[in-house]
Amino acid sequence: MLLKSSTHRVNPGETISLNDFPTQMAKLVKHRDAIETEFLELRRKLINLQYRLYAEGKRKLLVVFQAMDCGGKDGTIRHVFQGVNSQGVEVTSFKAPNSEELAHDFLWRIHRAVPRAGMIGLFNRSHYEDVVAVRVMKLVPESVWRPRFEMINHFEELLTESGTTIIKIFLLISKDQQRKRLQARIDNPEKRWKFELDDLKKRKDWDEYVKAYSEAISHCNRKQAPWYVIPADRRWYRNAAITKIVVETLEKMDLHYPEAKIDWNNLVVE
Repeated sequence: MLLKSSTHRVNPGETISLNDFPTQMAKLVKHRDAIETEFLELRRKLINLQYRLYAEGKRKLLVVFQAMDCGGKDGTIRHVFQGVNSQGVEVTSFKAPNSEELAHDFLWRIHRAVPRAGMIGLFNRSHYEDVVAVRVMKLVPESVWRPRFEMINHFEELLTESGTTIIKIFLLISKDQQRKRLQARIDNPEKRWKFELDDLKKRKDWDEYVKAYSEAISHCNRKQAPWYVIPADRRWYRNAAITKIVVETLEKMDLHYPEAKIDWNNLVVE
Protein backbone atom coordinates (compact mmCIF):
# COMPACT_ATOMS: atom_id res chain seq x y z
CA MET A 1 0.00 0.00 0.00
CA LEU A 2 1.39 3.37 -1.03
CA LEU A 3 -1.07 5.45 0.99
CA LYS A 4 -0.65 6.13 4.71
CA SER A 5 -3.28 8.16 6.54
CA SER A 6 -0.81 9.09 9.26
CA THR A 7 1.20 11.04 6.67
CA HIS A 8 -1.32 13.87 6.75
CA ARG A 9 -2.50 13.83 10.34
CA VAL A 10 -1.64 16.91 12.39
CA ASN A 11 -0.17 16.03 15.77
CA PRO A 12 -2.45 17.05 18.66
CA GLY A 13 -1.08 20.08 20.51
CA GLU A 14 1.15 21.10 17.62
CA THR A 15 1.19 24.72 16.47
CA ILE A 16 1.21 24.68 12.69
CA SER A 17 1.34 26.96 9.69
CA LEU A 18 -0.32 25.74 6.51
CA ASN A 19 2.52 27.38 4.60
CA ASP A 20 4.74 24.52 5.81
CA PHE A 21 2.57 21.79 4.25
CA PRO A 22 2.85 20.54 0.64
CA THR A 23 0.00 21.08 -1.81
CA GLN A 24 0.99 18.03 -3.87
CA MET A 25 2.91 14.79 -3.39
CA ALA A 26 5.37 15.11 -6.26
CA LYS A 27 7.35 12.02 -5.26
CA LEU A 28 4.27 9.83 -5.76
CA VAL A 29 3.44 10.99 -9.30
CA LYS A 30 5.30 8.01 -10.77
CA HIS A 31 3.02 5.73 -8.75
CA ARG A 32 -0.20 7.38 -9.92
CA ASP A 33 -1.61 4.27 -11.63
CA ALA A 34 -1.00 2.14 -8.54
CA ILE A 35 -2.55 4.76 -6.27
CA GLU A 36 -5.64 5.07 -8.46
CA THR A 37 -6.00 1.28 -8.37
CA GLU A 38 -5.67 1.36 -4.60
CA PHE A 39 -8.28 4.12 -4.48
CA LEU A 40 -10.83 1.94 -6.28
CA GLU A 41 -10.21 -0.92 -3.87
CA LEU A 42 -10.52 1.45 -0.89
CA ARG A 43 -13.79 2.78 -2.21
CA ARG A 44 -15.16 -0.78 -2.43
CA LYS A 45 -14.20 -1.22 1.22
CA LEU A 46 -15.88 2.08 2.08
CA ILE A 47 -19.14 0.93 0.51
CA ASN A 48 -19.08 -2.25 2.60
CA LEU A 49 -18.12 -0.46 5.82
CA GLN A 50 -20.83 2.16 5.38
CA TYR A 51 -23.38 -0.62 4.98
CA ARG A 52 -22.22 -2.16 8.26
CA LEU A 53 -22.39 1.20 10.04
CA TYR A 54 -25.94 1.69 8.78
CA ALA A 55 -27.00 -1.84 9.74
CA GLU A 56 -25.47 -1.60 13.22
CA GLY A 57 -27.38 1.65 13.76
CA LYS A 58 -25.61 2.70 16.94
CA ARG A 59 -22.72 4.97 16.06
CA LYS A 60 -22.09 7.71 13.51
CA LEU A 61 -19.23 9.23 11.54
CA LEU A 62 -18.84 12.96 10.90
CA VAL A 63 -16.39 14.11 8.21
CA VAL A 64 -15.73 17.87 8.15
CA PHE A 65 -14.32 19.43 4.97
CA GLN A 66 -12.72 22.87 4.96
CA ALA A 67 -10.68 24.55 2.24
CA MET A 68 -9.94 27.79 0.48
CA ASP A 69 -12.31 28.67 -2.37
CA CYS A 70 -11.89 26.15 -5.23
CA GLY A 71 -10.25 23.75 -2.78
CA GLY A 72 -12.31 20.83 -4.09
CA LYS A 73 -14.82 20.07 -1.35
CA ASP A 74 -17.67 19.27 -3.75
CA GLY A 75 -15.51 17.13 -6.01
CA THR A 76 -14.03 15.24 -3.08
CA ILE A 77 -17.44 14.34 -1.68
CA ARG A 78 -18.68 13.31 -5.12
CA HIS A 79 -15.72 11.05 -5.96
CA VAL A 80 -14.88 9.55 -2.57
CA PHE A 81 -18.45 8.60 -1.72
CA GLN A 82 -19.50 7.50 -5.19
CA GLY A 83 -21.46 4.24 -4.93
CA VAL A 84 -22.10 4.55 -1.19
CA ASN A 85 -25.73 3.98 -0.24
CA SER A 86 -27.29 7.45 -0.25
CA GLN A 87 -29.71 6.40 2.51
CA GLY A 88 -26.77 6.24 4.90
CA VAL A 89 -25.03 9.50 3.97
CA GLU A 90 -26.10 13.09 4.66
CA VAL A 91 -24.31 16.07 3.09
CA THR A 92 -24.75 19.50 4.67
CA SER A 93 -23.38 22.63 3.01
CA PHE A 94 -23.05 25.60 5.34
CA LYS A 95 -23.51 28.94 3.61
CA ALA A 96 -23.75 32.36 5.25
CA PRO A 97 -26.16 31.99 8.21
CA ASN A 98 -29.74 33.12 7.68
CA SER A 99 -31.76 35.27 10.07
CA GLU A 100 -33.02 32.30 12.08
CA GLU A 101 -29.53 30.88 12.49
CA LEU A 102 -28.13 34.26 13.50
CA ALA A 103 -30.75 34.43 16.24
CA HIS A 104 -29.08 31.44 17.94
CA ASP A 105 -25.55 30.66 19.08
CA PHE A 106 -23.07 29.84 16.29
CA LEU A 107 -23.14 26.10 17.01
CA TRP A 108 -26.94 25.77 16.87
CA ARG A 109 -27.19 25.10 13.14
CA ILE A 110 -24.18 22.79 13.30
CA HIS A 111 -25.58 20.62 16.07
CA ARG A 112 -28.86 20.25 14.19
CA ALA A 113 -26.97 18.75 11.23
CA VAL A 114 -24.87 16.23 13.17
CA PRO A 115 -25.56 12.74 11.75
CA ARG A 116 -27.92 10.41 13.57
CA ALA A 117 -27.02 6.85 14.57
CA GLY A 118 -25.97 4.66 11.65
CA MET A 119 -25.17 7.59 9.37
CA ILE A 120 -22.15 9.24 7.80
CA GLY A 121 -22.46 13.03 7.91
CA LEU A 122 -20.42 15.14 5.50
CA PHE A 123 -19.99 18.84 6.28
CA ASN A 124 -19.12 21.05 3.32
CA ARG A 125 -17.77 23.92 5.44
CA SER A 126 -18.68 23.90 9.10
CA HIS A 127 -18.44 25.62 12.49
CA TYR A 128 -14.87 26.55 11.56
CA GLU A 129 -16.25 29.33 9.37
CA ASP A 130 -17.11 31.04 12.66
CA VAL A 131 -13.45 31.32 13.65
CA VAL A 132 -12.05 31.86 10.14
CA ALA A 133 -14.35 33.70 7.74
CA VAL A 134 -15.83 35.95 10.42
CA ARG A 135 -12.29 36.77 11.53
CA VAL A 136 -10.88 37.61 8.10
CA MET A 137 -14.00 39.49 7.02
CA LYS A 138 -14.09 41.29 10.39
CA LEU A 139 -17.73 40.39 10.95
CA VAL A 140 -17.17 40.08 14.69
CA PRO A 141 -14.38 41.34 16.98
CA GLU A 142 -11.60 39.09 18.27
CA SER A 143 -13.25 39.12 21.70
CA VAL A 144 -16.10 37.15 20.08
CA TRP A 145 -14.33 34.70 17.74
CA ARG A 146 -11.30 33.78 19.85
CA PRO A 147 -13.26 32.17 22.75
CA ARG A 148 -14.99 30.01 20.16
CA PHE A 149 -11.88 27.81 19.88
CA GLU A 150 -12.56 26.35 23.31
CA MET A 151 -16.31 26.20 22.66
CA ILE A 152 -15.60 24.11 19.56
CA ASN A 153 -13.35 21.77 21.52
CA HIS A 154 -16.05 21.22 24.13
CA PHE A 155 -18.68 20.73 21.41
CA GLU A 156 -16.61 18.12 19.58
CA GLU A 157 -15.86 16.39 22.87
CA LEU A 158 -19.60 16.19 23.54
CA LEU A 159 -20.17 14.62 20.13
CA THR A 160 -17.45 12.00 20.53
CA GLU A 161 -18.68 11.04 23.98
CA SER A 162 -22.15 10.63 22.47
CA GLY A 163 -20.99 8.11 19.87
CA THR A 164 -19.86 10.32 16.98
CA THR A 165 -16.44 9.69 15.44
CA ILE A 166 -15.04 12.89 13.92
CA ILE A 167 -12.56 13.38 11.09
CA LYS A 168 -11.61 16.90 9.99
CA ILE A 169 -10.10 17.36 6.54
CA PHE A 170 -8.41 20.51 5.26
CA LEU A 171 -7.93 20.45 1.48
CA LEU A 172 -4.76 22.43 0.84
CA ILE A 173 -4.27 23.93 -2.60
CA SER A 174 -1.66 26.41 -3.76
CA LYS A 175 -2.56 29.97 -4.61
CA ASP A 176 -1.57 29.31 -8.22
CA GLN A 177 -3.84 26.27 -8.40
CA GLN A 178 -6.71 28.38 -7.08
CA ARG A 179 -6.02 30.92 -9.82
CA LYS A 180 -6.22 28.20 -12.47
CA ARG A 181 -9.49 26.82 -11.09
CA LEU A 182 -11.09 30.27 -10.84
CA GLN A 183 -10.04 31.05 -14.40
CA ALA A 184 -11.46 27.70 -15.55
CA ARG A 185 -14.81 28.68 -14.06
CA ILE A 186 -14.73 32.01 -15.87
CA ASP A 187 -13.75 30.44 -19.19
CA ASN A 188 -16.34 27.64 -19.11
CA PRO A 189 -19.96 28.84 -19.56
CA GLU A 190 -21.18 25.68 -17.80
CA LYS A 191 -19.17 26.51 -14.69
CA ARG A 192 -19.70 30.26 -14.47
CA TRP A 193 -22.61 29.75 -12.08
CA LYS A 194 -20.03 28.68 -9.47
CA PHE A 195 -18.10 31.94 -9.78
CA GLU A 196 -18.80 35.08 -7.75
CA LEU A 197 -16.96 38.40 -7.81
CA ASP A 198 -16.52 38.00 -4.06
CA ASP A 199 -14.16 35.09 -4.85
CA LEU A 200 -11.62 37.59 -6.14
CA LYS A 201 -11.87 39.68 -2.99
CA LYS A 202 -11.30 36.61 -0.83
CA ARG A 203 -8.30 35.72 -2.97
CA LYS A 204 -6.71 39.04 -2.05
CA ASP A 205 -7.01 37.96 1.59
CA TRP A 206 -5.22 34.66 0.93
CA ASP A 207 -2.53 35.21 3.59
CA GLU A 208 -5.10 36.18 6.20
CA TYR A 209 -7.11 33.02 5.51
CA VAL A 210 -3.97 30.89 5.77
CA LYS A 211 -3.17 32.48 9.11
CA ALA A 212 -6.72 32.05 10.41
CA TYR A 213 -7.00 28.41 9.32
CA SER A 214 -3.57 27.61 10.74
CA GLU A 215 -4.55 28.98 14.12
CA ALA A 216 -7.94 27.23 14.09
CA ILE A 217 -6.34 23.87 13.29
CA SER A 218 -3.69 24.39 15.97
CA HIS A 219 -6.22 25.27 18.68
CA CYS A 220 -8.88 22.68 17.78
CA ASN A 221 -6.94 19.51 17.10
CA ARG A 222 -7.72 17.07 19.89
CA LYS A 223 -7.00 13.34 19.74
CA GLN A 224 -10.72 12.52 19.55
CA ALA A 225 -11.32 14.98 16.68
CA PRO A 226 -8.12 15.10 14.60
CA TRP A 227 -7.25 17.31 11.66
CA TYR A 228 -5.71 16.02 8.43
CA VAL A 229 -4.11 18.42 5.95
CA ILE A 230 -4.41 16.91 2.48
CA PRO A 231 -2.33 18.03 -0.52
CA ALA A 232 -5.16 18.85 -2.94
CA ASP A 233 -3.58 20.32 -6.05
CA ARG A 234 -3.92 16.90 -7.72
CA ARG A 235 -7.41 15.46 -7.51
CA TRP A 236 -6.32 11.84 -8.03
CA TYR A 237 -4.10 11.93 -4.95
CA ARG A 238 -6.57 13.95 -2.88
CA ASN A 239 -9.38 11.46 -3.46
CA ALA A 240 -7.22 8.43 -2.68
CA ALA A 241 -5.68 9.90 0.48
CA ILE A 242 -9.05 10.91 1.94
CA THR A 243 -10.65 7.55 1.14
CA LYS A 244 -7.77 5.87 2.96
CA ILE A 245 -8.42 7.99 6.06
CA VAL A 246 -12.17 7.34 6.05
CA VAL A 247 -11.75 3.59 5.52
CA GLU A 248 -9.16 3.23 8.29
CA THR A 249 -11.36 5.23 10.66
CA LEU A 250 -14.36 3.00 9.99
CA GLU A 251 -12.25 -0.13 10.36
CA LYS A 252 -11.07 1.04 13.78
CA MET A 253 -14.71 1.41 14.84
CA ASP A 254 -14.97 -2.41 14.60
CA LEU A 255 -18.46 -2.37 13.13
CA HIS A 256 -20.74 -5.40 13.38
CA TYR A 257 -24.04 -6.46 11.89
CA PRO A 258 -26.78 -6.76 14.51
CA GLU A 259 -27.15 -10.18 16.09
CA ALA A 260 -30.01 -12.25 14.77
CA LYS A 261 -33.12 -12.44 16.96
CA ILE A 262 -34.65 -15.18 14.85
CA ASP A 263 -33.89 -18.89 14.66
CA TRP A 264 -32.85 -18.88 11.03
CA ASN A 265 -32.38 -22.66 10.94
CA ASN A 266 -36.10 -23.27 11.35
CA LEU A 267 -37.34 -20.43 9.15
CA VAL A 268 -38.78 -21.50 5.79
CA VAL A 269 -40.63 -19.35 3.30
CA GLU A 270 -43.63 -21.31 1.99
